Amino acid sequence: MNDYLGAHMSISGGLHLAPGRGKAAGCSVIQIFTQNASQWRGKMPSDSDAALFKEKWQESGILDIISHDIYLVNLASAPGETRDKSMIAFQEEMQRCSSLGIDKIVMHPGSHLGEGEETGLKRIVESFNTLFATTPEYTGRILLENTAGQGTNLGYSFSHLKFIIENCDYSDRFGVCLDTCHSFAAGYDLKTAEGYAAAFDEFDREVGVGRIACFHMNDSKKGLSSRVDRHDHIGQGTLGIEPFRMLLNDPRFVKVPKILETPKGDNDEMDEVNLKLLRSLF
Repeated sequence: MNDYLGAHMSISGGLHLAPGRGKAAGCSVIQIFTQNASQWRGKMPSDSDAALFKEKWQESGILDIISHDIYLVNLASAPGETRDKSMIAFQEEMQRCSSLGIDKIVMHPGSHLGEGEETGLKRIVESFNTLFATTPEYTGRILLENTAGQGTNLGYSFSHLKFIIENCDYSDRFGVCLDTCHSFAAGYDLKTAEGYAAAFDEFDREVGVGRIACFHMNDSKKGLSSRVDRHDHIGQGTLGIEPFRMLLNDPRFVKVPKILETPKGDNDEMDEVNLKLLRSLF
């Protein structure tokens, strides 16, 4: 199965269990947290842990595994405890992914917390200049995820992503993870063919569609320009089915991983339901 569709998988019981869970759910790609997402520090995998993870990944036939950094990280924060913890946590994420053979890390750019967008964006650039320089063992890419723009979150505008990429000394190390729910909530109208084309034309002008290395496939509970980040099951929210049909049949994105982050049900059975629906749209 080479359709590059998948979901976020639990690492409960061990990282090595995630690929098998993905295969059982019908995924061809998966996303994981490499540590507990609600804690600042995570365990580094031992050599044997990393070897087992790679073995199970190969056995599963999963085409790609993408990491998502913990939500606590805020690389736009002012100098102080939160920034220090964020830098340590993100560097450790890069080191874990290096040992596990994962070459894509999705991350939310950060929040300026009232200090202004330009200040926050400049701090993100400074953070990445330091992180890339001090973590040479990680040779993969960082995928900046666009946001809904809730609160003081940065990344809701494609121009924010452009600023980070263009101003970083390591611009070639960035890709983008485009979230459908976040895009719509931020004001990019993906519902119509005209709106879809306009959004991707703007993205291409600002960043370049070749930078898109992952999609998060989520319907939105809230409406266009709501600036509220609330995911819904495919076809059950304000986006509806058509944006997903257009995206899945867009020849530019055939081999780009497309990951569900829809609400989880008991035993995650909704992943299989949403994947089946997406596959019916090809």
